[in-house]
Formats: sequence, C-alpha cells, structure tokens
Amino acid sequence: MTKYIKSLFLAALIGFTACSEDFLTVQPTSSQEAGGPATEGAILANLGATYQILLFDSYADFQFNSVPLMSDLRSDDIYKGGGDAGDQAALYRLSQLALESNDVPTGLWNIYYSGLSRANNAIIACENAVDVDEDRLAQYNAEAHYLRAYYVHWLWKFWGNIPYFEEDLEEPYMARQYTADEVYAELMADLAVATAEDVLPMNTTSTNDGRATRAAAMMLKARVVMYQKDASKYAEVMADMQTIVSEGGYSLPDYASIWARDGEFGAGSIFEANHLPEGKDWGAAWTGFGTNLPRFVSPNELKGDDLLSGADFYEGGWGFGPVRTELVSIFEEGDKRLAGSINQFAKGTYTERFQNTGYFMAKYAARADYADAPYTPDLNFENNVRIFRYAEALLNIAELEVVHGVAAGAKTAQSALDDIRERAGLESIAANVDNIKLERRREFVGEGIRFWDLVRWGEADVLTENIPDFSSNRTWADYKKYLPIPQSEIDKTEGEFKLVQNEGYN
Repeated sequence: MTKYIKSLFLAALIGFTACSEDFLTVQPTSSQEAGGPATEGAILANLGATYQILLFDSYADFQFNSVPLMSDLRSDDIYKGGGDAGDQAALYRLSQLALESNDVPTGLWNIYYSGLSRANNAIIACENAVDVDEDRLAQYNAEAHYLRAYYVHWLWKFWGNIPYFEEDLEEPYMARQYTADEVYAELMADLAVATAEDVLPMNTTSTNDGRATRAAAMMLKARVVMYQKDASKYAEVMADMQTIVSEGGYSLPDYASIWARDGEFGAGSIFEANHLPEGKDWGAAWTGFGTNLPRFVSPNELKGDDLLSGADFYEGGWGFGPVRTELVSIFEEGDKRLAGSINQFAKGTYTERFQNTGYFMAKYAARADYADAPYTPDLNFENNVRIFRYAEALLNIAELEVVHGVAAGAKTAQSALDDIRERAGLESIAANVDNIKLERRREFVGEGIRFWDLVRWGEADVLTENIPDFSSNRTWADYKKYLPIPQSEIDKTEGEFKLVQNEGYN
C-alpha cells in the first residue's frame, strides 16, 4: 500500500493548534520565524517543511533537476538523449563536461539552499522548544540535522566551495563562502548529532515510513567520508556499516521487486523520498508531491502490446537518459539485476530520439497507473526515489576492507560480496578491488552513484571520449568534479561576501 508522506506526523499533529493536519503544507508560526518560543506543533511544522524538499529535485523552480539523472549524465552509463542536443541544452553540456557559469542549471542550487534554510528553521525551533518531551525533542533535532546534512552534501558535491549559514540571513541575504573542506567539517558536525546513539531508531515502523533513521544518517556519513577520502574516519564508517548489518533489521529482497509500488519501503530500503501522484503543476514551481523522472527517462511514444515487464505496463516518455550499449555488457549471464535496471524495447515500439541506443533505465521507468489526472501526469508519478539501500552498506563494507584496508567485523568483505551476488543469482567470486568496484557499478545502475564513485576513486579519466555516432566528445579534468558556480549567484553578491568562481572556470 502506498505510504503518504504528508501523513507521517498526522498523529503527532493532532491537538497542536499551531499547525494543520497536512504535514507538508503547514507553515511556521510568526513567533517562531522571529525566534520566539516554539511549541511542539511549530517544531513539527518546520520539520515537515524541511522534509518536503525531498520531493522537489525532479521538478522545481521551473527546471528539471533530478539528482540521479544529473549525476549519471556525467558518468559513462548513459547519454543525455531527448529530442536533440538543444533539447534541455544545459543537460547536454553537463553530459559533455562543458558547462560554463552562465548556463548552469540552477534548480538544484535553489532547491537545496531552500532545504538548508528550512532545516535551519527546524533546528532553531528545537533550540527554542517549550514544553516538549525531551526524547521527542532530541529526535526532531536529529532529524533536522540529518536533513540539513543531506541537502548541503549535494551542494558540496556539485559545487564544493559554497556559501553556508545556520541562521536566518538579513538583507541583502548573503553569507560567507566556505571552502569544500570547511563544508565537510560542518557536515560531520551535523552527522554527529544525527548518528548519536539512542536518538533516532535504526529502522522505522510502517506508520513512520519516510522519516530519517540512524541507519540513514550512518549511510550519509559513509558517503560524505568516503567522497572526502578521509581515512581517519574509515574505521568509524566500518563500525557504522556493521551496526546496520547487525541491528538494522534490513535484508536483500528480490531485486526487480524493489522498484515497483509494492517494493516501496521494503526490507532493503534505508531511506526513500516518498512521492505521491498529486499536486505538481507546470505553473506552480514549489508545490506537490510527485516526480517527473519516470516521464523524463522513458522512450518516446511507446506503444504496442508487448510492453509488459513483470507486473507493470510501461508508458512512454521523453527519451532522455538512454543507457549506453556497453553498460549492458558488464552484467554476467543470469544476473537478475540486468532486467531490473535496464529496459530494451523492440524497434518500432517507440520513436527513436537523439543518442538512441535501444536501452532505457528501468528502475524509475514510467509505469501505467502511477500518474493520473486530475493532476498533471508528467510531473506527478508516484515512484519513490530510493536514496539509501542496504546493498550499499554491504558494498561499503567490502570496499573499506579490501580497497582501504580497514579491519572488518562480523560481516567481512567476502561475505558481503557473496550476499550481493547471491541475491543477483550469481556464484561467489573473489572479493578483490576490481570485482568490488564492478559489483558496485552493476548494483546501482540508474541511481546516480557511478560518477561520484569514479571521482573519489581517482578513475574519472575514463570519462574522456570521442564517440561521433552518439555526438559525445568530452575531456575530463580534475577541476570538473565541481560545476561552475552560477554566474547569476555571483552577480548577486558583493564586498566581503563576493562569491569566487570555482577553479578552472571563467
């Protein structure tokens, strides 16, 4: 049954006159905005507004900015696709590692800065709490710190050296630009709050699906530490992953079942963005609950009677993100993840578009009856975006032990890799560096992980290519791990707060 994120705190909100029953649309009280005392209702109102940002990354601020897609566009897994090179031209230049400061898609910048601001308000509300149970207050505070870290970590990974603030900004609304290392320190401080023992649960009950857990905070810490390549924290991350294995109650369900409606909040899911098929509209840039990603990545004008896959009929879309042919070849014969990750449709069942390969991403494909009127179907698919999965915890264990030399615990690199491969229907192989990295690529196709892995492994040179048949000619340079800071944002700043462009860009 579909879980509705807007009802996550319904029970908690009953009786608090400071907010309505709709978790995602309530607003903080005026006294809280001014830093006054905060009731539990005001805290929940701010926290609900902070969670809502999870639902905006596929379409908000009148732009298409799905994090999995924008991450994968810079990888060697997919092409840009769409109508032609000029269709969402900024995304094509992103895929070619050729963005300049005047054409950066600013949607993610604006969305996640809104998330930072909302999280700040939730944390300030917790600091000014009045008559709130201590245990519940600690939980709300940890959730807010987790969400702030989650939103800021995307700004950090995409741009590195960014403005950062923890208080409401006064006019002219500018903040000091932190270095990437300074941002990392702030992330770790927030994650220390979110991962503290006995504050957040390791898992959620069905009535709380979609809320932050200690396991989710541990997973975010792992991504941040491993991307920073902070070897001093590797042992902590290994201990966190072992705790998830031993105490989280997670497991590995059938791979294909993860991505359909019935697989939401399944046994292998640690954290998801809980999308609903309602509310978003072309003329409303900051409303609603659905996701556009399925329409974006599905083949154009899909038709025919042979489009049944498992229990789901697929719908057509706009043909972005076609899967590269060579990606299909990395899967071994019998690997169940291939069908769960990549769709192939027969020639003539869809309209071929720019950079067509015949292969499309399956995990977030447009499924029939996942978006219906009266809401705008293109923007309101209910496919949950799976943010952290148990499989990643297992592969983190394998990588930390074999690649980085960290002592394992009860779950070893070999047993973790065996668990992943057994679920895929494959035999055991040696847990060596190459096998672990390849298994990670197979496991997370279409989930926006591959590019960031290549960067942190120092292997992004493989992104340099010249493929005339698919209009892809790009050159990797280390400075391109960061995007250029949008020129529009630089132009807004002045004096001591003047933003400095990232190295390598004009």
